[in-house]
Amino acid sequence: MDENFVGERFEANRAHLRAVAYRMLGSRAEADDAVQEAWLRLARADTAAIENLSGWLTTVVARVCLDMLRGRKARREDELTPETPEPSIGHDAERQAQLADSVGTALLVVLETLQPAERLAFVLHDMFAVPFDQIAPIVDRTPDATRQLASRARRRVQGREPEGDLDLPRQRTIVDAFLLASREGDFEALLAVLDPNVVFRADRVAAQMGGHAELVGAEAVANTFKGRAQAARSAVVDGEMGVAVAFGGQLRIVMLLTITGDRISAMEAIADPERIAQFDVVPLNA
Repeated sequence: MDENFVGERFEANRAHLRAVAYRMLGSRAEADDAVQEAWLRLARADTAAIENLSGWLTTVVARVCLDMLRGRKARREDELTPETPEPSIGHDAERQAQLADSVGTALLVVLETLQPAERLAFVLHDMFAVPFDQIAPIVDRTPDATRQLASRARRRVQGREPEGDLDLPRQRTIVDAFLLASREGDFEALLAVLDPNVVFRADRVAAQMGGHAELVGAEAVANTFKGRAQAARSAVVDGEMGVAVAFGGQLRIVMLLTITGDRISAMEAIADPERIAQFDVVPLNA
């Protein structure tokens, strides 16, 4: 590529690269350093062999940021505080401006609690729509393992931390009991595994399939699930016990569960195919 053309292309990508780096590092100064390092590496690279310059630059910045995060963790630097300012990302980058509006310093504080590889997978995939097969080489994992990294990070960001007092076998006993009671239409058995204040929510697609967007209370949930769950199976969803519903061999509904003590206290049914694709779902044998 012509040197001037390469410089112009780099400048056209600068706002995007700075936005990626800031989400990764939470520091304007470090983000600028990462972008500058990408420019230096580009200057040393054989640009004629680069087919997708934007993708190449994003990968380089991500690798630089990952190294910086690992170095920071090793030095045990101070944690990010909510006073950290938002970056200035340029007036010519509408998408980056939208991201800046939607990602505040509160999220950056949460991101600081993630492992470097988790943070990179989450930022690149969830914020910048980079496919997992492109992220995988950066973190030295398979695409499936990279998807799990992003899933764990997403749970932390969304506040869906696993309950620490229950292991998977114990959780499965509760989920299996719920599904059995549902299939057999055993109202009392359903009440026995549901928290009295259980909340059930469904996304738009699931609500259209089942008729309820939200239910509150054990009796309402038990009445709705009585006699159902014929196609449902216990499943490990992103490392936690949940429910998978398949029709014709195709996964159609994923249900996320919150288990408190010995009862299910929250249920979220997801049937949107794009959202389902984000989960790592392993159905379990009956």
